Amino acid sequence: MKLEPDAIDIFLNPGEVFFGDNTMRIRTVLGSCVAITMWHPQRRIGGMCHFMLPARQRGKFNALDGRYADEAILLLLKEVMRNQSDPYDYAVKLFGGGNMFTRVVMSAAARKLNIADRNVVAGQELLQRYGFKIAAEHLGGVGHRNVIFEISSGDVWVRQSSTT
Repeated sequence: MKLEPDAIDIFLNPGEVFFGDNTMRIRTVLGSCVAITMWHPQRRIGGMCHFMLPARQRGKFNALDGRYADEAILLLLKEVMRNQSDPYDYAVKLFGGGNMFTRVVMSAAARKLNIADRNVVAGQELLQRYGFKIAAEHLGGVGHRNVIFEISSGDVWVRQSSTT
């Protein structure tokens, strides 16, 4: 792994969204959460979100909240538009959705409610709805992931560690 030595490191906590230029690198750690990276290869700009849940209960809210897949993607989409670019121009990658409870045997009903799986499906469906092309995925499995996104090159490094 070759990282840009002068890049500014940004660490995303759950619920955060960041969009920047080629001077930046974005990092996060995922369990059942999902991260989406978006990279514009010609302009070398991009961003990442780290969401925890597919959606929140509908109601009256003042601001978008990056903890939820639908709102995190809207926050990224706002940045795409603010940068006068088109969703089709971005290489998009999805990461996460790991099972954090390896010792638990889940029933079929419990698997339907599995938040990691629901996060993955929500991310994939929302990206498709907004016209983004998915270039790569590293999803599911067991344990957490460390993710590093180098905006200058569009490279993303992932290391998955089992939870025991």
